[in-house]
Amino acid sequence: MSFATDALSLLDDLAARTPLPGVRGLHLPPPPQPGGTRGEFCALELDDGSIGLSYVLLGDTWAGLSAGRGRSALEGGNAMAVARGYASADPYERTVGFAAINALTRCLFDRAGFAPPASGDSVGALDPQPGELIGMIGYFTPLVPRIVACGARLLVLELRPDLVGESGAVRVTLDDRELEGCDKVLATGTLLLNDTLDRVLARCRRASRFAMIGPSVGCPPDPLFARGVTVLGGSWVNRGPQYLDALRGGRPSADFATKFALAAADYPGWHALLARL
Repeated sequence: MSFATDALSLLDDLAARTPLPGVRGLHLPPPPQPGGTRGEFCALELDDGSIGLSYVLLGDTWAGLSAGRGRSALEGGNAMAVARGYASADPYERTVGFAAINALTRCLFDRAGFAPPASGDSVGALDPQPGELIGMIGYFTPLVPRIVACGARLLVLELRPDLVGESGAVRVTLDDRELEGCDKVLATGTLLLNDTLDRVLARCRRASRFAMIGPSVGCPPDPLFARGVTVLGGSWVNRGPQYLDALRGGRPSADFATKFALAAADYPGWHALLARL
């Protein structure tokens, strides 16, 4: 079964247990700037204030969403119906559907009184050690010095041929087979949108830790832990209106959310949370 099927099945269990809020609206960032680091995520807001994020810089996703693609009948709509779009082949419905899955997950967490532990660790609790080979799926430039300073080597899996090469302890490749030699791996939630999750995890069986990080990592944890992900690191929005205002304006939103790091040992499980309702 796919991750989408597993996640939607858990949400069906939630919908069978309690009435769910409707969709209040979809919030988009300003037009992305070439080489910019902001405006990467949209936010789906539910009537109860729950917020779910999704990455919008794959292909022409931002442009399509801003033109109305994948946004039909959103406001006041059924959140589960929107979430089912995540299983669609349409990239716009898939993006918005993933945001809905994240929002409904936050809805359950809040109703069950669960919050993941806060974390200030930007590298997903990987704890890189001297001599280790750390895999990085996507070039997260700000994290590179920290990993290399620990004495670890870094293998970056990229999609851009112009970045391929080797410099000091950092090697950039287009070949995902090279991940098979990594001791630990760091990836973003983009894997959950571009249909590469299971393929990448299969390459990383040797890795003792696989951390998935980023603002959009707010979905049901159970299918990810079952697949071998060891830590989820995301953004816990605690001041929703201010966060959405900053997102729409293309301004920093860090003051309105905290980073969290969730390991399987710290997570009671989806059905245990449902039992609290």
